Amino acid sequence: MAAAAERAYLKKHQHLRPYSSLNCNTPYNLCFLRHGQSTWNRDNRFIGWTDTPLTEDGVLEARVAGQMLSKSGVMFDEVHTSLLRRSIRTTNLALMELGQEYIPVLKHWRLNERNYGDLVGRNKKEVVEKYGGEKVKSWRRGWDDPPPDMDEDHPYWPGKDPRYKDMLERIPAAESLKMTMERSGKYWDDVIAPRLREGKTLLIVGHENNLRSMIKRLEDIDDDQIIGLSLPRAVPLAYKLDSNLKPIMPSSGQLDRATGFLRGEWLGGDDAVHKILDRDHKQVYDCSVKENLEKGAKWESWRNWMEFAIGKDSPDSAAKSAHSNYADGGMRGSPRGAPR
Repeated sequence: MAAAAERAYLKKHQHLRPYSSLNCNTPYNLCFLRHGQSTWNRDNRFIGWTDTPLTEDGVLEARVAGQMLSKSGVMFDEVHTSLLRRSIRTTNLALMELGQEYIPVLKHWRLNERNYGDLVGRNKKEVVEKYGGEKVKSWRRGWDDPPPDMDEDHPYWPGKDPRYKDMLERIPAAESLKMTMERSGKYWDDVIAPRLREGKTLLIVGHENNLRSMIKRLEDIDDDQIIGLSLPRAVPLAYKLDSNLKPIMPSSGQLDRATGFLRGEWLGGDDAVHKILDRDHKQVYDCSVKENLEKGAKWESWRNWMEFAIGKDSPDSAAKSAHSNYADGGMRGSPRGAPR
């Protein structure tokens, strides 16, 4: 019955969709995208709600992500993202590559990255050396193990940022993934799910742990298994959903090879994602690796590949991307019906 209802929906509404999408067999299409490299990703520091900008390499990553989406044939109805400029600018750059700058971009604090508490600003590898890899992995990837709290005297306490002036009581001192999912889940229920049921194709641009919280719920990943899921920057993850908004198994009948958890499709390919995740793991947990893997010769080769894939910036594209650093930090544009 569900499949028949979806076919009937498509037939009835096909005149409204003169463009191709990620999947022509279901009206429910969703794509997740983690932001490009920010300054603190490059420096291997815990970020949380700190508003770090994209690096030049992060701009390239975001543009390559847009190219991946463009080649997939998808066109979106809306984008949902956080109040943090690394995600906002990634959104704008990806839409520029798609030629879809005209669609609504809706921003909300519930899509912010998890608050890493007292760890914010600290070097990840130094924290591993102090507390051990297992404890840090539990803080970063576990289900219900928040890091130490941040107090209001912390140099990076979000309450000092004017975009949160009307919600100081909502700023968490620290968050586990479970706590992050509680706030992202409300946004999903109140905003994302209704729009998907309307047949809108959505792009959610966000942060690793906030996206992990939504994907955990979407994929029904067990609490004790979620510690094994990491997400790469700037590689779109596309989902085809059924009428219950649950992922449809790929035609291969297999979960993704990059993580082993997901029924979505990595538009950059599973092998590329696996290599990125391996690099990211070594960058944080392998204390025998002294070089910064976000810099140096290996990273330069990745940057050269990205430039080859999309070409050098034209003056027009550089001007367009420069406009994405909003002075209001993303305070405007909260979606109708969004939770407070």
